[in-house]
Amino acid sequence: MDAWDPSYGASFEGGSADGDGPASPSSAQVDTDVEVPAAEWAPIDVSPSVRRPDVVFLVDGVRRNDAALWTAEEDGTSYAALAASYAAGVVRCDLRRGAAELVGWHISRGLFTASPSIEDMRAGSVLYEVHRIHGTGEASKLPAAVQPNLTALEIEISAKARQTGSDGADLLVVDGPLRNRRQLPRTIGYVKTQQKQYLPAALTTVVTSLRPGQRTPVFHLGTVWGGWSWYLRLPGASGAPWSGIVRVECSPDLSADEAIELAEISGATLPRFASSAYKDPRAPQNLVPIAGLERRLRGLLGDARVLHRALTQATAATR
Repeated sequence: MDAWDPSYGASFEGGSADGDGPASPSSAQVDTDVEVPAAEWAPIDVSPSVRRPDVVFLVDGVRRNDAALWTAEEDGTSYAALAASYAAGVVRCDLRRGAAELVGWHISRGLFTASPSIEDMRAGSVLYEVHRIHGTGEASKLPAAVQPNLTALEIEISAKARQTGSDGADLLVVDGPLRNRRQLPRTIGYVKTQQKQYLPAALTTVVTSLRPGQRTPVFHLGTVWGGWSWYLRLPGASGAPWSGIVRVECSPDLSADEAIELAEISGATLPRFASSAYKDPRAPQNLVPIAGLERRLRGLLGDARVLHRALTQATAATR
């Protein structure tokens, strides 16, 4: 039985790498002979010689759709618009002291639309800055337009936190795939929901046979974003084949030896942050510091009802 609350979906979707069809080997180019030959794949235990980081930074972002709007142009054309709030933050975990603290966060509001005439909108004391998107700006595509701005905010806040809160012996954990954050040093992407299946069936059995704290050998993905990747099982799994399994990745700009070193560090570091089922509906994959950061950031976004009422009054005044 999957331990996740069904309202969050399943921790393993089991689709192919292109997201279409039932579980099957990925059509993406995957090099599984990076750390060991594919024929020798087996679970890997954490080496006792691994140097654990003194400080771990965990970064995450949240976003919320505050209101859907429409603009009426002088020529009679209408454009959809989305008023959204989004925030990013960083938690600094000092493993020597066993202490965690929020060391940086930032909130932004945006009005996303393809309308050529709409201007920044003030809703009470809150300003929604216009972000014009290309194309016709269909309403269904507007939520996705928020993500690049949120990613940029995460990169900015991560760099600032490291400047003031690290001596270089650190690790940055990004919640989700790295994508265009792969230029950040000593950084890994943490993917807790497995929506794509990259490995052939013979190697997938190695993944599902992992014990808590074990990882697979490193492999290389030839997808659009590419990069080095590996699977890791966290403690507290329910016993289902993919329960507690996360996929970790690092920048393709690193050498194979550097990727293997990060894989070792992840196996020695991430399991200590695993959540418990009685505390989190997405345990153990939703790491404790990330879950706390998400709750804090959602609170900082403000009351959705107050913002919606302010936006309603602002649009009425505009008309």
